[in-house]
Amino acid sequence: MRPDVVLRLVVRTFSEVCLTAGTLIVLFVAYVLLWTGVKADRAMDGEMARLRDDWAAAAAPAAAPEPAPAPSPKPAEPVRHPAGQAFAEMYIPRFGKDWNKPVLEGTGTELLKKGLGHYPGTAALGATGNFSVAGHRRTYGDPFKDFPELRPGDAVILKDATTWYTYTVRGGPLRTLPTDIGVVDPVPRKSPFTTPGRYLTLTTCDPEWGHSHRLVVWAELTGTRAVGQGGPEGLPR
Repeated sequence: MRPDVVLRLVVRTFSEVCLTAGTLIVLFVAYVLLWTGVKADRAMDGEMARLRDDWAAAAAPAAAPEPAPAPSPKPAEPVRHPAGQAFAEMYIPRFGKDWNKPVLEGTGTELLKKGLGHYPGTAALGATGNFSVAGHRRTYGDPFKDFPELRPGDAVILKDATTWYTYTVRGGPLRTLPTDIGVVDPVPRKSPFTTPGRYLTLTTCDPEWGHSHRLVVWAELTGTRAVGQGGPEGLPR
């Protein structure tokens, strides 16, 4: 075969390979950016619907004519939820009036595709200690996409079957390594806190499309309100 024919064949084959590879890359990016988000949004909506149905079913027999008084903070003993079970909702006004996500027990890879994850072994919601939560920054709904926008004074609001909890951001975002597990200690290391209290730690990956580091924000419990009394101040209407 003549050299010029061979060259044309090689160039054409290389071009076709590049075109195929480019198409596959575009499809993969579309899957990561779009389809995982669609699946995650559906999964989160399903978790919140089930959670609200459970709350409604549990509250129906014990409905009271008058709102209950604001509860005292929960005791320090942790409440254990089954792994993978949704048990609370989170609202962060800084992220927009429509931002709310389910919080599930555990931080496994599959679980974080359905919502935010509570670090096993950390404090119960509202209890003394450090209620610690992880979430994806990108892909699977991008729940913590705007994490770097959090500032001291911002509210992080959580709700379970009986109570609204308002935590106020006091420190962060701090960039650290994934091995720095002291950030979720009962009195979290590198945080503004030096004594026991009722704290919240939020973590996500950094950089935005990587996972070599973590971003961390700390907050402390500044208010509670019984569900029957309506949502707390700062919650988007």
